[in-house]
This record gives sequence, C-alpha cells and structure tokens, in this order.
Amino acid sequence: MNKSGLSDPRQLRREIRDGGFCGPTAGSGGDALQANLVILAAEDAGDFMRLCQSNPRPCPLLAVGEPGDPSLPALGQGIDLRHDLPRYRVWREGELTDEPTDIADLWRDDLVSFALGCSFSFEDALTRAGIPMRHHQTGCNVPMYRTNLPTRAAGRFSGPLVVSMRPMRPADAIEAVQICARFPLAHGAPVHLGDPAQIGIADIMAPDYGDSPDIRDGELPVFWACGVTPQAAIVTARPALAITHAPGHMLVTDIPAGRAEAMLTGVSPAE
Repeated sequence: MNKSGLSDPRQLRREIRDGGFCGPTAGSGGDALQANLVILAAEDAGDFMRLCQSNPRPCPLLAVGEPGDPSLPALGQGIDLRHDLPRYRVWREGELTDEPTDIADLWRDDLVSFALGCSFSFEDALTRAGIPMRHHQTGCNVPMYRTNLPTRAAGRFSGPLVVSMRPMRPADAIEAVQICARFPLAHGAPVHLGDPAQIGIADIMAPDYGDSPDIRDGELPVFWACGVTPQAAIVTARPALAITHAPGHMLVTDIPAGRAEAMLTGVSPAE
C-alpha cells in the first residue's frame, strides 16, 4: 500500500498531484482536516445540498465550490480538485465506471463540488491520546459498511447510512466518544458500539468498502457515520455524472482539525 509520511498538507497534495502517492490518506497530513468529495452537475446540486443539510452527521458540509471552479479556497491554498485526491470514482447513471487518479479530462463548467467532513480528521487526536488505529498499524484502509439505518431523503437522493469501523478496547471506546464529540465537522461521536447486527451488518469481516478488519480479543467494533454515505445515495439517484473520492482517498486540507469548527463556522466547539 502506498503510504505517505508527509505531515504538511500542501506538500502531500503536491506529491499526490505529481503521482507520487495514490493510497488511502489515513495517517497522512498530520492533524489536517480531511474531506470527502462529491462533484455533480449544477442541475443535481440543489437536491444534494438538501441531502447534506438533512443529514449533517454523515454529510457535514465543509465547503461548496462555485460552478466550474475546481478550487476550494476556504479549505486550502492552491487546491485543485481535478488533481489533488489520490483516487477518484466516476459514476454514470448510478453505476461505477472508473477509478482514475486524475479527473482533468472530465471537468466541465457546470460541475459543483462539495467537500464533506471525514473521520480521518480525528484520528490524530485519538492517536495522541494513546488509542491505536489498527488500520494505521496494518497499513490497510479502514473498513466501511452499509447499514439498515436510513438517511433523510432529498429529492432524488436517498439511501442507507454508511459507517466506518475501528476496533477498540472498551475503555478506549469510551474515551473515543468523548474525544470525537469535539469534532462535529468530522462526523462527531460514534453512532454505534458493539453488535454489528443491530445496525444491519451481517458479516463484520466482509466490509462493503475498504479492507477486512483485524479485531482482536477483548476489543469491540466502534462505528462512526461515514462520508461514503453520499455514494450510496448516488446509486439511488442515478445522476448522469457524479465524481467522488474513492473510499479512504481523501482531500487533505490546510485546516487543523481541532480548529476547523471555529475557522469554518465562526463558532468555537464546546470545551
């Protein structure tokens, strides 16, 4: 697995743009806020905006681009969404058709970009608190699952909640709830702990996205709302064209995750 040790977000984006890094971004970029990406034609953007507004836990909006503009200046200097993610997904009529490392040839003047918060953003804080991230240790992508929990529909967009999972000892899970609650723009606290069957996951070892987990004795699965949720909604909505990040392959912004709430909303998180 291609892994970057770069902690400077701008250097990491340059490495991605130059083709030197094409793997999942978990553990890269230091404490920088990471973002999921959805790009849609302007005619589909209004309904998708309402989906995000109705489902802020899996779809916390960080920034929305102007039609045809691949930059997101609120999130970082020199960001170019056509090049700055390690891997993308291209959807046509709700079907996944390609996973390129660059989307310059697909860019159009009517495309609107949505950056959504990502759970990778709180992993630096968990690691500094002594809570190990197994997918960092094993060099794997975090496992993600479709659940039986519905999202609130918006126009053509609807679908199930997707969750990411990190195995933890019970004491670490309790501390993780407290830490992650301070990161509402990165999905906040977990949505479920323990028995995966209670949220419709039949086989914890067979994720819908990412890699199979390594769950050890004495650990329980801890689940967070996940920014892959919009991809499930794209399958239902079947827009003519949609471009997203490949699961685990994020936009790494210039914003420190711990300061994101104040910088993007002007409201400091509760202590």
